[in-house]
Amino acid sequence: MKSIKVNLKSRSYSILIGSGILKDFAKYAACSIPYRKAFVVTNACIYKKFGKTLELSLKRWGFLVKFNLVPDTEKSKSFVTATKLVNGLALFDKEQRAFVIALGGGVIGDLSGFIAAIYKRGIPYVQIPTTLLAQVDSAIGGKTAIDLEYGKNLVGAIYQPKLVFSDTRALKSLTPRQLRSGLAEVIKYAIIKDPKLFRYLENNLEEILKLKNGCLEFIVNRCSLIKARIVSLDEKEEKGIRTILNFGHTIGHAIEAANKFSGYSHGEAISLGMLVAADISSCLKLSENKTTQRMENLIQGFGLPVEIKNTSLKEIISCHYLDKKFFANRNRFVLIKDIGKTQIADNIPLELIKKSIEKRIR
Repeated sequence: MKSIKVNLKSRSYSILIGSGILKDFAKYAACSIPYRKAFVVTNACIYKKFGKTLELSLKRWGFLVKFNLVPDTEKSKSFVTATKLVNGLALFDKEQRAFVIALGGGVIGDLSGFIAAIYKRGIPYVQIPTTLLAQVDSAIGGKTAIDLEYGKNLVGAIYQPKLVFSDTRALKSLTPRQLRSGLAEVIKYAIIKDPKLFRYLENNLEEILKLKNGCLEFIVNRCSLIKARIVSLDEKEEKGIRTILNFGHTIGHAIEAANKFSGYSHGEAISLGMLVAADISSCLKLSENKTTQRMENLIQGFGLPVEIKNTSLKEIISCHYLDKKFFANRNRFVLIKDIGKTQIADNIPLELIKKSIEKRIR
């Protein structure tokens, strides 16, 4: 098992990474959480795969456990679902204090962290990410949120977990599409911070898609380390350091919203958003065309989209105005100069944004 620390003084916590470690979860939770009532948020599919293992571990260490199942869809990140969970948590929390466990992917993690942040002005929660996307990205850093009709993650809080527990064996249960969605975030980390990781992805593409253990643990460890360092330096995105994690997300989130969160998975939309950002970078002479082509080759090699389909330019542009990174009507994009080198740019001309999106629409 590997351990990575997110250094945030009194809010510091560990990311534990290993294969087959879920059965030992409670031993580590007991060291991080002072309470013994576990309010687990998950979905039916994840519960069927991992619920019993987690329950046995918790009960063996004297925890009381309540599982709460939500639908396996982005639409679960809503006020309706959050309210239902908070009411259930209030009932469970009587007499003896409870904590929240997020068992699942990004939707479960965002939703669980959000209810933990708002209930009683904040109670402890733990992330047990079961998807690649969650293990390398969304479970780390404390960004919690629900969606509005107008855009993704518009209501939320930065609220750090007490522990992130990443069992890479869980990744063996992913569908090919779920795996590819997570790989989009892995590619993002390689582009913004790690040229060696980018080359590793290029050279080990087939082994990664075959879910080889060594590959998965290497990827999760490398990306977790990058994010832990960035979050430790800029927890609330106040210094511009954490902003680079939004590479591809400005247009990626707009593509998701334009499709009512049902056409593209998060990773698929982010892949397209990264390519749009790369095209903007190239047009501004920040990067060379060969850099964009390398990115496109890798994205396509992993089976992720490089063309936007069944989505209008008008809808994408309309949704991109609702992005959280707008300040006083000025947009903000993370652009690239080369693999591993980024630049934050404000107020990109609308016509250039339209041109770069239109280039990808088929």
